[in-house]
Amino acid sequence: MNFAVGLKPLLAEARNMESLEKQLICPICLEMFTKPVVILPCQHNLCRKCANDVFQASNPLWQSRGSSAVPSGGRFRCPSCRHEVVLDRHGVYGLQRNLLVENIIDIYKQESARPLHAKAEQHLMCEEHEDERINIYCLRCEAPTCSLCKVFGAHKDCEVAPLPAVYQRQKSELSDGIAMLVAGNDRIQAIITQMEEICRTIEENSRRQKQHLGLRFDSLYSILEERKKELLQSIAREQEAKVQRVRGLIRQYGDHLEASSKLVESAIQAMEEPQMAVYLQHSKELLKKITDMSKVSMSSRPEPGYENMDHFSINVDYVAEMLRTIEFQTEPLGEDEADGPGDGSEAAADEDRLDSLEAPEATEDVGPRQKPASSPHGQH
Repeated sequence: MNFAVGLKPLLAEARNMESLEKQLICPICLEMFTKPVVILPCQHNLCRKCANDVFQASNPLWQSRGSSAVPSGGRFRCPSCRHEVVLDRHGVYGLQRNLLVENIIDIYKQESARPLHAKAEQHLMCEEHEDERINIYCLRCEAPTCSLCKVFGAHKDCEVAPLPAVYQRQKSELSDGIAMLVAGNDRIQAIITQMEEICRTIEENSRRQKQHLGLRFDSLYSILEERKKELLQSIAREQEAKVQRVRGLIRQYGDHLEASSKLVESAIQAMEEPQMAVYLQHSKELLKKITDMSKVSMSSRPEPGYENMDHFSINVDYVAEMLRTIEFQTEPLGEDEADGPGDGSEAAADEDRLDSLEAPEATEDVGPRQKPASSPHGQH
């Protein structure tokens, strides 16, 4: 923020008035001349009150006006050029008034109406010189003081400056400091805004990565479910093959049992035939059937342990251990992976990694699935 932008028109208008004001400053009180204004023989001007204060300080034994004693003359040096001014018995009241300067002061005051002069009457008073206003600034002590303190007081050997000039300078410095602070605050606010945006970006990236991670694990779940379904189907196929074979043997043994039972019934009925001729007509054929029935081989049956399905057990300990070691990638993602969770190449890579984990299980399942297929044919 540039505070000087709005002051440029005012500064341009006041520059001429300030130049005139500098010519109307008393070298003693460093304020605008206070009437009456006296002119010294060296042509320098002083406020009569300031000239009297300097004269009194230089001539402490001089009698003031109104005293019954006849005063003698005195002398003092001009504060501007150090020229020695010799006064008669009238003192500073014998000096000529500079009416031209007084008229210029009146015109200046009418034209300027400066707020600093309106506030000048409210100046603090000097603690050491109670009747003196604080109207100058000691540059060495960095403290406001009065003109008498400068002439023969604590700040006699110090360099001083007009209070309004120091006021304007320090006010300008303060204005520059405010502008610097405002600029610094703007930079800090920009940094805060940037960090708030970083927080929002972190939250958004975290939400996206959580969703991405969830989809990755959902993909693993679906692969595990699909593999589980395939393995269950393998068990179901072997179960069906074994059960069908055993049920075929059961039907075969059942048919043989039924035929044997009927032959037994026929033989019993033949044994009950009372007539020998009738018995002999059928006994030879019956004996032949019994002989043939007894010769039929019924040794085909499931081998020991045929009902066992333990060969379908799997070992997932190393897979579980591998799953526990799943970690985030430390390398930056490529362009394909950065496109999002729906990228087909990344899903294919996940399936390939899981297929490599399932490869040992497939080798365990190949043997058991081939064994039941060959067993039924080997027993017939």
